[in-house]
Amino acid sequence: MIPVRSAVATNVDAIARVHIDSWRSTYRGLVPDAVLDGLSFERRRDWWQGILNGPQGADVLVAEDHEGRMAGFAYFGAERGNDPLYRGELYAIYLLKEHQQKGIGRMLVKAAAGGLLARDLDTMLVWVLSANPARHFYERLGGVYLREKSERVGEETLQESAYGWSDIRPLAEMK
Repeated sequence: MIPVRSAVATNVDAIARVHIDSWRSTYRGLVPDAVLDGLSFERRRDWWQGILNGPQGADVLVAEDHEGRMAGFAYFGAERGNDPLYRGELYAIYLLKEHQQKGIGRMLVKAAAGGLLARDLDTMLVWVLSANPARHFYERLGGVYLREKSERVGEETLQESAYGWSDIRPLAEMK
């Protein structure tokens, strides 16, 4: 069982690397190549440093393998779009390709749901690229398709789908 814990400032490089590597392996063919090839470790690291050192309001969880290497992370907090029903949001969850399909994503979602409940946020939504075959992960966890929106990524407009949970207590209690 890979442990999940809160991220600390010293994790910033590893989180940035997982973020970039997982984007490149997951979104190739879904997101313009120019966007993926143009991802900058330095910019992503600075962005994550701002998140981890910024004001409270969002949380980052990390999962490390048995050798202490970062396997993935989840980033969550209050819903950002003023949705009237869904008060919590899973902003991002990424795993390195070699750590996918091993239950780590499930553990990260469970811990994120627990973190949202600790803030008295008992509902959650997540946005995922509509063309991403991994979106079914959220359906398997009980997420209900809500709606789509357009998002500009590089020179293209891509569709994103929202999945929601009207009660995240079952997520937080998953085995």
